[in-house]
Amino acid sequence: MTADGVLYSCMVGTGETYFAAFALAIGLGEVMAGLVASVPLVTGAFLQLVSPWAVARLGSLRRWVVICATVQSLSFLPLAAGAIAGTMPAWLLFLVVAVYWAVNYGQGPAWNTWVTTLVPRRIRARYFANRSRVAQFGTLGGLVIGGVVLHAVKGSSNAVHAYAALFLAAAAARFAASRCIAGQSEPTPIPRDFRHVGWREMASRWRHGHDARLLTYMLAMQVAVQISGPYFTPYMLARLEFSYAQFMLLVSVSFVARMICLPYIGRLAHALGPRAVLWIGGLGILPLSALWIVSDNYWYLIATQVLAGAMWACYEMATFLLLFETIPASERTSVLTLFNFANALAIVGGALVGAAVLTLFHAEPWVYFLIFGLSFAARVCTVPLLARVRVPEFEPVVLPLRTIAVRPSAGSLDRPVLAGIDEETPAPGEPERAGEPADAR
Repeated sequence: MTADGVLYSCMVGTGETYFAAFALAIGLGEVMAGLVASVPLVTGAFLQLVSPWAVARLGSLRRWVVICATVQSLSFLPLAAGAIAGTMPAWLLFLVVAVYWAVNYGQGPAWNTWVTTLVPRRIRARYFANRSRVAQFGTLGGLVIGGVVLHAVKGSSNAVHAYAALFLAAAAARFAASRCIAGQSEPTPIPRDFRHVGWREMASRWRHGHDARLLTYMLAMQVAVQISGPYFTPYMLARLEFSYAQFMLLVSVSFVARMICLPYIGRLAHALGPRAVLWIGGLGILPLSALWIVSDNYWYLIATQVLAGAMWACYEMATFLLLFETIPASERTSVLTLFNFANALAIVGGALVGAAVLTLFHAEPWVYFLIFGLSFAARVCTVPLLARVRVPEFEPVVLPLRTIAVRPSAGSLDRPVLAGIDEETPAPGEPERAGEPADAR
């Protein structure tokens, strides 16, 4: 399971991170480069709505996760072929990336449910926290390898071919991860209390509970951030003309800042409460896009990225703690599926606003400052929604996060490993819950 996490992270670092850069390299333009990092997410999130049905149909969480991991590894092969050919139609690139995101989103909730039957409850929190730390080094290693390879061939006549090597490496890492997954046991194919939570039930919960205010704030913030978020890569590579090594370092420092800050943020949540941490992160990410307008000095941008990593770590840890603390294990697959879909819609909505502005003004250099400023203004508008967030009292726990994508403006896109929540250890003589044998291997 640990090897699976590391290999998956290597795939993210060498593969997904460079989708937008690849779009630029094959001449699809800056707007398309931004859209390929965002629009396919909604297609993927829509297709992953079949996840609960597929699990029930297959009668096995593991089988569904293995199928998704294998298809995800194969999705890199058309990208490698396009890199070798030096060209690829935009529709095909979008289709391939949509398949990548469909199976990525589709397997996540099922995996979260399955691994609770594999790892004994008494060691879950410690194990998944350690697994997440090790996996983060896999992502960082993939980032560095990708940046070094692309930097070494930049300017040569066949520079685009280097992407084929990265995508093939990502495919190999994910396929090896799928073999690791297939080799794990499945003591309980589907938990006995496994149930599907539909849109109407979720809407009713959000409408009548504190979740509605938190979800509204999170989705509004996602729209505001994505007005500029997908366009940092084309801005750095096409407008500022940074080398791949400079690009890699900018992305890496934000990611490393998150890695360093997350353990301390967990302690801060214990001391001040998750809502206080949400305020720190929510206010801290407001000016991040506007800071890129101030200067294009490289070392200034490095400092900005460090701040971004720290603030996004606060924001995501707090929102995940507040939103997912009370989700029953039996509902995690379907609830996470619905949340992923709503979140993807918000990402695409913001990205389309940024694309419209860039297209309207023909992607002139100054237009990037306009979308950075629009993103800042939209983020400020979320503050009243943040003020309305109310949460019940609960003891926060350290929640391990799983990196599913790396973003230049935010460090990474994470999902919680809910199996790693530190649940109460049963009293002596009390049996483990159904589907969670204490000695499961």
